[in-house]
Amino acid sequence: MAKAVFQRNQKVWVESVGAWAVIEKIVPVWARGFDEPVRVTYDVGLGRDFHAHELRPEQSSHDLINDDEPSWRLLRARNKWQQPDDCAHHPYPGTYPVVVTDANDWGGWRVPGAEYDRDPLKIEFQARLIASTRRLLSISRHLAALVDEHNGDAKQQEQDDLSAMADLLDDLEDL
Repeated sequence: MAKAVFQRNQKVWVESVGAWAVIEKIVPVWARGFDEPVRVTYDVGLGRDFHAHELRPEQSSHDLINDDEPSWRLLRARNKWQQPDDCAHHPYPGTYPVVVTDANDWGGWRVPGAEYDRDPLKIEFQARLIASTRRLLSISRHLAALVDEHNGDAKQQEQDDLSAMADLLDDLEDL
């Protein structure tokens, strides 16, 4: 027997079309002698009904960031546009920061050369901040859980700060 995998008004990725859509209607297919539908399809307003294997749900940002995965790393790339002698005022002459977000050193954050040359200390700080974001997010989640467990034990200022942090976590996960 078939069960509905998605809900009405849920945003899904339609693989065969390559577009996002919203489920407008759940269409069960009934057969005589069965108490439950034998198949469930979904009308997403694209001209035909789709099966569940053709649709993919939208991932929440909480699902995208797993605390068990390797942390993001700050690497240094060779500065191809300037010699180390030309950029002696940089914190690390001859290199620039690269934040890698994948286990295979792919993907992440890089900075244009002209922007790095304009304010290297600011870019170095941004790179360190981005690289530590996952750890900060994990700590924030842990603190939010502690606040939920011991809500009345904290001082008012601490409660306000931690509730603001919990609101920030909610905003991050809603992106």
